[in-house]
Amino acid sequence: MLDGEVSMVAAGRARVTPAHPIPRPPRWATRYRFHAALSDMTCALLAGVAAVLLRFGEVTPYAVPYVVLSGVLPPVWAGMIGLNRGYEPRLIGVGSEEFRRIAQCGFTLIAAVAIAAYVTKTDLARGYVVAALPLMTVLTLLARYGLRRRLHGRRRRGEDCMRRVVAVGHRAGIAELTMRFRRERYHGMEIVAACLPTDSPGEIEEVPILGDFTDVPLVVQQVGADTVAVLACPELDGTALRRLAWRLERTRTDLVVAPALMEVAGPRTAIRPVAGLPLLHVEHPDLAGARQLIKTAFDRLVAGVALVLLAPLMLVVAIAVRASSPGPVLFRQTRVGKDGVEFTILKFRTMRNDAEARKVELVNDGHGLLFKIRQDPRVTRMGVRLRRHSLDELPQLINVLRGHMSLVGPRPPLPEEVARYRDDVRRRLVVRPGMTGLWQVNGRSDLSWEESVRLDLRYIENWSLMLDLQILWKTWSAVAGGAGAY
Repeated sequence: MLDGEVSMVAAGRARVTPAHPIPRPPRWATRYRFHAALSDMTCALLAGVAAVLLRFGEVTPYAVPYVVLSGVLPPVWAGMIGLNRGYEPRLIGVGSEEFRRIAQCGFTLIAAVAIAAYVTKTDLARGYVVAALPLMTVLTLLARYGLRRRLHGRRRRGEDCMRRVVAVGHRAGIAELTMRFRRERYHGMEIVAACLPTDSPGEIEEVPILGDFTDVPLVVQQVGADTVAVLACPELDGTALRRLAWRLERTRTDLVVAPALMEVAGPRTAIRPVAGLPLLHVEHPDLAGARQLIKTAFDRLVAGVALVLLAPLMLVVAIAVRASSPGPVLFRQTRVGKDGVEFTILKFRTMRNDAEARKVELVNDGHGLLFKIRQDPRVTRMGVRLRRHSLDELPQLINVLRGHMSLVGPRPPLPEEVARYRDDVRRRLVVRPGMTGLWQVNGRSDLSWEESVRLDLRYIENWSLMLDLQILWKTWSAVAGGAGAY
């Protein structure tokens, strides 16, 4: 079909007029990039001023060149980030690439200044350089993090800050992708139309089907999309995908391909050309060896320090639990750990003494194997407060110190749950269970059984110490907010 033709698409056979060949980015993306550039220059100016004050104390004739340099630093910094493509719309709001590029600019600028000063034998005040450039990089990273948090909040509130996506593939894959995007709106992807292998009017999860694979560029123009997401399907082989990319290139529409291995993160994948073919190499998850020893050492060190620092708080909680209702301070329960080995988990008691006996009288609000009740009558008043902010789980630091648990990992299951596990769910038992995890920072008890399992398996397949640190960082906000805790 030639460019400029009037084409009929599936839903209603509407008349489509091709859009401008180079469409403008959405307003929210333009505003975000403007605010990012403004914050980058502000951070550079603040770092330059702070470096002058730290190095010279006041503006003397000797310090005047550095005051001028501080004024030149903001546009140089913003220009350098721009040259490193740090303002690209595809980096907005998701992933670590945005932060990596800013850090790369900071290191490059420091190295360039050092080399230039050495080659030209320029007498630079080292104190100014050492203070200004690293501080500028750190402030910029913090400012970008703040902008991202603000954008995520707007997306969760349903404001129009989303990328409009046309999904291309089979019904089942499009339905799963749609549900995932809706669950995690902070990623900023909203599927507005779908294209199937053959024209079949209808909907998938309330997403209209507007054509087949040959209609993709026209559907993009019809719905005003800026991204096409292609799911794994045999009809779109390498040649067909290349031709689709050529047609989308004319309108600057982003093309993303969702592989069949949806739960495998970037660090485990690498594209390696073999015989002219770009083969996707998938490394096995690192579940043993030196990295796991480092994880164990990190867990026990942090748990030991946390027990010492939180001892006064834990003493106060213990007294409050003992005074609020009759019974022991600690609740002990058998859970299943790594490789199916059982251990006794420790928690502050949040229920009445007859909680297990009354369990048969209650109706389960959860789905799958988990027993969950939103307003459990067995929970004490003090227990409600402790659960809301996960204070009842502080004694699990002892389990971490003993090596039964990890700071981050899958949810520790009950033996009766494990007895009903399918083969794929048993994958959760290849690592130690954790005090927190992806399930904790993505909804806690509000999650369905299937979603909890999916998140636990995603963590196992993509584990890294950096991921642990990210989850621990996010746990603070999840626990402080108290959402999904009951």
